[in-house]
Amino acid sequence: MASNAPLDPQDIDEAPSVSLSRSRAEAVHRLQIGLLGLGAIVLMVGLAQVVMERAMEAEAHTVPEAAATVAPTRTAPPNDPLADAGVVPDPHPASSGTPGPGQTGSNGPAAPPR
Repeated sequence: MASNAPLDPQDIDEAPSVSLSRSRAEAVHRLQIGLLGLGAIVLMVGLAQVVMERAMEAEAHTVPEAAATVAPTRTAPPNDPLADAGVVPDPHPASSGTPGPGQTGSNGPAAPPR
C-alpha cells in the first residue's frame, strides 16, 4: 500500500530550486550556443560577400578577349569509320578531295575578279 507519510518541508523547498537552477543553466547554455551559431553564419556570409566583391572587381579589370599565351596546335580530324565507308556524309568536306556544296572545284565556275 502507498504510504501517506508527510514529506519533510526542507525536501520540498530544495527540489524545485535544484530543477530551476538546472533548467536556467541549460537555457543559458542553449542561448549561448544559438548566438554562437548566428555569429558564425554572419561571419560566413560576410566572408562570402568579400570574396564575391573581389571576384567581380578582378573580372572588371581583365581584358575580355585576352590572347592565348600558347599557339593552338592543329589536330587531325577524328576518324569516322561510317564517313570513310561512305555510309554517312563526311563531316569534314574540306579534308576530302571532292568539293562540297557551295565550293568551287577545278572545273567549276570561277569567281569574277574585282
